[in-house]
Amino acid sequence: MRSTHDHGTTDHGTTGDDVMDVTRVTARDRRRLTAVAAGVTAALALGGLSTVSAHGADSADSARSDTAHPTAARSATGARPTAETTPLGFGAGTTGGGNATATTVTSLDAFKAAVTGDKAKVVRVSGLISLTGQVDIGSNTTVLGVGSGSGFTGGGLRLKESTNVIVRNLDISKPRKPSDGITVQKSTKVWIDHNTFSADRDHDKDYYDGLLDINHGSDDITVSWNKFADHFKGSLVGHSDNNASEDTGHLKVTYHHNWFSDVYSRIPSLRFGTGHFYDNYVRGAETGVHSRMGAQTLVENNVFRDTEVAVTTSRDSDVDGYAVLRGNDLGGAATEVSQTGSFTTPPYAYTAEPASSVVATVTAQAGAGKL
Repeated sequence: MRSTHDHGTTDHGTTGDDVMDVTRVTARDRRRLTAVAAGVTAALALGGLSTVSAHGADSADSARSDTAHPTAARSATGARPTAETTPLGFGAGTTGGGNATATTVTSLDAFKAAVTGDKAKVVRVSGLISLTGQVDIGSNTTVLGVGSGSGFTGGGLRLKESTNVIVRNLDISKPRKPSDGITVQKSTKVWIDHNTFSADRDHDKDYYDGLLDINHGSDDITVSWNKFADHFKGSLVGHSDNNASEDTGHLKVTYHHNWFSDVYSRIPSLRFGTGHFYDNYVRGAETGVHSRMGAQTLVENNVFRDTEVAVTTSRDSDVDGYAVLRGNDLGGAATEVSQTGSFTTPPYAYTAEPASSVVATVTAQAGAGKL
């Protein structure tokens, strides 16, 4: 079944795909059949092809995953993970403002002034600030919400051509189109951690924009311990099928220990890049992880509930993506994996707890106010 909400071929995730003429569908389907045929050949060379299924767990169980991939094993003590003080995954090494003296702001004007420029800085946001559009964040910056309920509503933040940025403990709600909750554009070394992103499902799917979008060749990013709630379009990585020249070899992103609650799709949607999605909890989605335009995605030890399709590689783009699944609890969700990927061992150390404990860990610790 074709999704009606997981399109996105422009910076703001909108497209004319919702209503298509027959000629376009026919041409696209011919291209897709060619891509799928190529994917079958590649998958057979890798040792097998995953087909559409609706099982309670994927074919590789947690024990097998932990044995074959030592870095993915749970700690010997069996302790659940807690909030990191530095990022894991592709965003490792991000330091933000480091030990710079913190500035606390309570107004939009003060916030804009505090985050401008590339000198090391730590900016603490106290209270909920209303805004229209987005505020640009300079390099070498840490933005940190104070307590719970501090952050922004109505718009969001933009990291454009920035590097070394940390955003933590913010409540970011109802980002009106054309503004995302956070946009990461042409930026590197970013850690987005322990934030709560939300909107509502009372409006049309295009009334709000994305909660977190990463595009235009951005790289080395970790998205961890966030809660995403009540939205149609969650997190888009790679904004367009036509941006291969800028995005290929980039868009390396790790998502771990995030909670997606009643987010319809894009959990995440990834074009061209390399994504590691582990220990996340997804409830109430139509489509979860969406790998497209040749993206390589490792989907590991996640839990899906009330979800129609947990992972797809074959929707909405002319070229399919790739996926490797292991240790997941699909909760009855289907998978649509037309091409088995080659990304099986991330280039960093990490510890993936088994899916059996993910729900308890994530619901207790993800989101703002949990640091």
